[in-house]
Amino acid sequence: MTAKPPLEKIQASEKPLERLMLNLPGFRGYKLREQRREADRIVRDHIYRALEQSRDDLTTCFQALNDAKATELVEPMNRLIAKLDRVAEKINRASYGYSGFFDAIKVEEPELDNMLAYDAQLMDLARKIGDAATSFKADLTQGKLENARTSQATLDSTIGNLESAFDQRKGIIEGVKV
Repeated sequence: MTAKPPLEKIQASEKPLERLMLNLPGFRGYKLREQRREADRIVRDHIYRALEQSRDDLTTCFQALNDAKATELVEPMNRLIAKLDRVAEKINRASYGYSGFFDAIKVEEPELDNMLAYDAQLMDLARKIGDAATSFKADLTQGKLENARTSQATLDSTIGNLESAFDQRKGIIEGVKV
């Protein structure tokens, strides 16, 4: 059995009064937009938690490198942790797709759907980071330092890809991303 997407879960959990209120003029659009924003929040919270776990794994890697006296790898590891932390916080604090009444660009359901789909794609990159961090941690806890520099470079590149993809999110929301 496959899991429901976050938007469907939210819609399925509505109370009978909320379903009745969806028939009121003007309320339906408002409620549908709120459901999409809530689903996006759930997806980004999931990404954030995955990145926090990866950061914890990288912190363990940092300690292992420090204990192994691999001084040439310690500072790059520290920068890698800081980069991951910055990207995780950027994702955690990003906008939920609200637009003001007088804003030139209105964020409606299609844009919110695009934002939700885009954020769901970002989960794949977060998963790659998690897999790489777990593998790196396993290698270091077994004393395998020979691939440490390569692992750091791979993680740095993947974290950079996630940040670049997330930075394009605003264009997706506004409908100007091709």
